[in-house]
Amino acid sequence: MRAIRVETSSATILLTEPPAPKLRDRQTGEIAKDAVTGEALMTVGVVYIDEGESSLLSVTVPQSGVTDGLPVGSPVSLPGLVARPWESVFNGQARHGIAYRAAAVAPGAFPVRAEG
Repeated sequence: MRAIRVETSSATILLTEPPAPKLRDRQTGEIAKDAVTGEALMTVGVVYIDEGESSLLSVTVPQSGVTDGLPVGSPVSLPGLVARPWESVFNGQARHGIAYRAAAVAPGAFPVRAEG
């Protein structure tokens, strides 16, 4: 599926869940790996706030892109953030959603708003 770039320059992004290994199989505890590089993947929870709207997102990042020690509630940046629509059928039930992925999760700042 096509990846859609997400514009983050005017958004406030706050960490709601610290980085944790992304599980490929919950029963075995197997950690998901990038299909191309084989690198372990992590997930972080964020709230994305822009133009008065907010969304809770779970974002996948490579382990090498995780900055350690980010406190929950702090502003973060998600360079290279993309959204990928997905759909599947599981036990006869159609499912769909949007998967988010970024190159990294790093310390960020609150955006500066222009006075108007």
